[in-house]
Amino acid sequence: MLNNYNQQPAISNQNIMEIKEQKREADLLRFITCGSVDDGKSTLIGRLLYDTKTIFEDQLQNIERTSQQRGEEYVNLALLTDGLRAEREQGITIDVAYRYFATPTRKFIMADTPGHIQYTRNMVTGASTANLAIVLVDARKGVIEQTCRHTFIASLLKIDHIILCVNKMDLVGFSEEVFNKIKADFETFISRLDIADVSYIPVSALQGDNIVNRSESMPWYEGPTLLYTLENVHLGSDLNLVDARFPVQYVSRPQTTEYHDFRGYAGRVEGGVFKPGDEVMVLPSGFTSKISAIETFDGPVAEAFPPMSVTITLNDEIDISRGDMIVKPNNQPQTSQDIELMICWMHEKPLVKGKKYIIRHTTREAKCLVKDIRYKMNINTLHKIEDDLNIGLNDIARIVIRSTVPLFFDDYRRNAATGSLILIDEFTNETLAAGIIL
Repeated sequence: MLNNYNQQPAISNQNIMEIKEQKREADLLRFITCGSVDDGKSTLIGRLLYDTKTIFEDQLQNIERTSQQRGEEYVNLALLTDGLRAEREQGITIDVAYRYFATPTRKFIMADTPGHIQYTRNMVTGASTANLAIVLVDARKGVIEQTCRHTFIASLLKIDHIILCVNKMDLVGFSEEVFNKIKADFETFISRLDIADVSYIPVSALQGDNIVNRSESMPWYEGPTLLYTLENVHLGSDLNLVDARFPVQYVSRPQTTEYHDFRGYAGRVEGGVFKPGDEVMVLPSGFTSKISAIETFDGPVAEAFPPMSVTITLNDEIDISRGDMIVKPNNQPQTSQDIELMICWMHEKPLVKGKKYIIRHTTREAKCLVKDIRYKMNINTLHKIEDDLNIGLNDIARIVIRSTVPLFFDDYRRNAATGSLILIDEFTNETLAAGIIL
């Protein structure tokens, strides 16, 4: 059966090289698969796991047995990610499935996201932490609505690397003409989006063509395989090493004899580089001080950069609490209570203009009021819909909110961590929307 598968002062180049060298050993790529229903997303991930020999023997035996019980003619590798009973019964993906694997070159976290329109919110969840998106297109159908929808969301969420995989090439006779037609259609669509890096690969996830091994059936394709592209995509430029941002998550006061006077501020570096001796400013108070030390679980370090989790100590006693942000005095984020957002609405309850919601932004939580709904997007045409402002499940819209306290933020495309937030129902505590700050 298995035979079926074959404005801050610039950081010096020396500092940047040191940072990249420290990150090299733990090089991690987070990517998602997206596209329309039945384009083969789950099969593609199963094929990657199978051909890289990262499937456990008991997993392989289980999907072999399940495939036989279902009367299928081949081992259904999609079963590796479709774990819910409803997913297996219907042959679709509903929830986001995460899988982990590694090659000698890089570590990977894959998110298999659903293709149905009603599960767009799940796709947004999977894409929110991704560095790269694999957009699958059925070679028989070409670029369709969900292809455009998911590509637009990937662009909105600042996924700078897109790989368009034209799947099921075996069902169109491995035609170069079909591939070129789909590539041209996709290029026309993305010309209106801000995507830095796009690759095009013709594949057959079922038969393994151009996934890990080169396809003998498509000698006209001279580009790299999917795995080679994933292993070699450059992520260094995705980090913001200029704008120093450190949202305080926790004030560390051990209250022990050994550390009786210790006061540190714990959190994750969301941008820039911090070093002992650097002058910093605390928002919202505006007080300044200098970093005395940067502590980690493994001891003090000479510098901290994204996405390190550290504890910073200062020379001066300043009143700092959760939700405050440590920045550089000459490179501060924007501060405002009136904020414009692009949101993806993720709940059956519609958005209500004038209603109060809770927002969570970095480590800060506050209440807000929806002041205005500007428009919602037509995903297919990228046109603004201004005469229908009813925002419901899976809609993408531009709104204006006013928060009860100032937020410290950057444009999302400059810093995804400080440029994003979520809206929460103040009574049920349900997450209602994910928003990016424009």
